[in-house]
Amino acid sequence: MSSSVKNFSVGYNPINKSNTFSPGDFLTGQITVELTNECKIQSLCVKLKGKAEVSWTENYGKTVITYHSKDKFFSIKHFIIQESQGEHKNHVMQLICCFLGNNVIPQGCHVYPFSFQIPAQDLPSSFKGSWGKILYRVEANLSRSMRTDSKAKAEFTLIQKGNTDPVLMTPQHNMIDKKMKLFTSGSVAMDVSIPKTGFCQGEGIKVVASIQNKSSRDIKPKYCLYRKYSYFAKGKRRVETKDILKEEGEEIPSSAGQTVTKIIVIPSAETVSVLNCSIIKAEYRLRVYLDVKYASDPEIKFPIIILPASEGFYEEQPSDYLTSGFEAFLNAGMLGGMSFQQNPAAPEASAPPLSYGTYGLYPSLTGLDRKPI
Repeated sequence: MSSSVKNFSVGYNPINKSNTFSPGDFLTGQITVELTNECKIQSLCVKLKGKAEVSWTENYGKTVITYHSKDKFFSIKHFIIQESQGEHKNHVMQLICCFLGNNVIPQGCHVYPFSFQIPAQDLPSSFKGSWGKILYRVEANLSRSMRTDSKAKAEFTLIQKGNTDPVLMTPQHNMIDKKMKLFTSGSVAMDVSIPKTGFCQGEGIKVVASIQNKSSRDIKPKYCLYRKYSYFAKGKRRVETKDILKEEGEEIPSSAGQTVTKIIVIPSAETVSVLNCSIIKAEYRLRVYLDVKYASDPEIKFPIIILPASEGFYEEQPSDYLTSGFEAFLNAGMLGGMSFQQNPAAPEASAPPLSYGTYGLYPSLTGLDRKPI
């Protein structure tokens, strides 16, 4: 950063206690420019961006191949200050440049407010894994002639909400009957059900299992909630799995039957499911199995969709918000922005922010691959 620009940063204003946003929300913020002396600039702009990216390498003998892919969801750009471009110059910008003398910002600290509406479309939730990420951020850029651009960025968390797909409320049920071999004789049977498919962060999964132990050994029911992250690039897939939690029940003696109930609580900080991104998938399974010594464990797997914490966890978005684009810049006091000492409160909206088409908030889950993972 050159000596004239002492500080250049961008930030946004939270709209709820969890500091998260969802498609269709309004994101407001400020660009802060602190100058040690008067400075002439070409442009000052801010972008709202959303993208997914994956990258990993694989070794084939002495050959190393990099697999990389990107998926851009949106990129929205607003100019707060823009140099004139001949006859294409905006009429309002002509008046400002004439009044202020070619985009000259005086010495001091200046704050420029901005506002965006996050597109109300089918966007995957924020995600970070070993070989991929889904990122949303605001980026600011200050451009000057014969100087390196000053850049700043701030990431924000986007959570997909509002899913009403009936599949999420569908109960799940499965059963298995297995004959023991080798060191264990007889058979074991297990009939397991859970009340639905979709569960919120921090919610408990009620697992009801009817177990018939007709084998020659005691058996113990066990439970494992695990995740599977998949990354896709160049026709290849990279998989990352991890057990989230494991629990177990009481032993069931030989030649006995019991119906047991277990509550498996999803960690509140666990990443929500990602099923609507072309290059990243975040999936979950609940594995219920019987621990039988010296025998292959009979097991049942259920697909689990983890949803954001319940709506009560989020506060309603405030009704007053900054206008988008150039109107916010005009209300901020032209090129001088707002004084650093002043309260950078949002001015009254003179026009609604840009509107975007509204789409469904989650992909249909009716085609969800239910093959075990």
